[in-house]
Amino acid sequence: MAPPYGSSAGPHRKLFRGDIRVSTEILKRPELKDAITPSAAATEAVPTTIVEQATEEVETLRASVKAGTVAQIVVAIIAIIGLIYLLKLVLVTTLAAILLAYVLEPAVAGLMRLRISRSVGALLVVTFALVLALGLTYFSYNRALDFLDELPTYSTEFRDSLGSIRSKADKLAEQARSVVEPPKTRQKPIPVRIEQTQGVTQLITDNSGTIADLILAIGFVPFLVYFMLASKDHVHVTTVRLFPKEHRLLAHRTVGRISGMIRSYILANFVVGLASALICGIVFWYLGIQYFYFIGAISGFASLIPYLGVFLALLPPLASGLGTLHKTGLLTVVLTVVGIHAITMNLIYPKVIGSRLQLNPLAVSLSLLFWSWVWGAPGLILAIPILGALKIICDHVDVLQGLGCWLGDSVSPA
Repeated sequence: MAPPYGSSAGPHRKLFRGDIRVSTEILKRPELKDAITPSAAATEAVPTTIVEQATEEVETLRASVKAGTVAQIVVAIIAIIGLIYLLKLVLVTTLAAILLAYVLEPAVAGLMRLRISRSVGALLVVTFALVLALGLTYFSYNRALDFLDELPTYSTEFRDSLGSIRSKADKLAEQARSVVEPPKTRQKPIPVRIEQTQGVTQLITDNSGTIADLILAIGFVPFLVYFMLASKDHVHVTTVRLFPKEHRLLAHRTVGRISGMIRSYILANFVVGLASALICGIVFWYLGIQYFYFIGAISGFASLIPYLGVFLALLPPLASGLGTLHKTGLLTVVLTVVGIHAITMNLIYPKVIGSRLQLNPLAVSLSLLFWSWVWGAPGLILAIPILGALKIICDHVDVLQGLGCWLGDSVSPA
């Protein structure tokens, strides 16, 4: 005897085959057929206006859901920007430590080839880098003291030159004013305002909080760099394992591409900065500027900073050559530094570094503008590596591939 329809007895194959026989029997019985088939009167009983109203309600619901989603995205973006601004000290310190760790990684890898463990090699490399940084700081401090000792002589010459230029400008302005305005019989008294100069002690007192935060951040950098170098393999593996198993290979490739991008960015910047420092050093030596090798290195690498680099690169040679350089020498310094900065930023930088990162100039400019607004001067240094990492992530996520294509310098086929 066949099991009744819907019962759990018997194999499932017989149950599914019986569906056709049961549906045929239902259609043969009029009372059951009328029960499951809507009549024409019932169909006509539903007015068209109700259907249209239901359709409009569904569309309104969908529009409200989309509007709510957009509002949530906007609020999330604002919250993220706020967190980035509030966590400025932590994020800038961490990202600076990451860049330094990539700079020192080849030295640690070289020590590992000599059968030295990674932890010991990282300790040796970080210690050597810290001693080198302290030595450069001490040397710079001594040069600054020497410059301050000679500053009265420089300031007198600078004041004389500036007074000569100012007197000529005042004479021209007075001649132009005499042509335009009628002569005045009586001059009004000029108010004199005396301002007390702010001393170094008062300056430090007013900015004690900022100075303490800066010292704290600098003190954390060596420890962060050491732990990043010592636990590089562990961090890489555990970072990949944070993702589901089906996405771990993609995450591994993404992290690898970001590491390669940062390594190429640092290497290219080092090569370009070294070439700029060499050219500046030769020019400063020819002009007779003291400590030309040190000032040339500062100017060469400072010129790599977008926008502000040209001003930062001009200060050391102009300050050092203030008492020895004349008009021709000062003009040569300005033309050399500005020319190197213009050639580096407009020709060498896009060809050497831009081709490695594959970023379009508009995205780079917007990134520099945003991160300089959020983080100030450190944002100008960290903006391009952050943008390059963001592009790599967008290229490996299907939903964000359109944004990655917009950030890039080439258009992929549709």
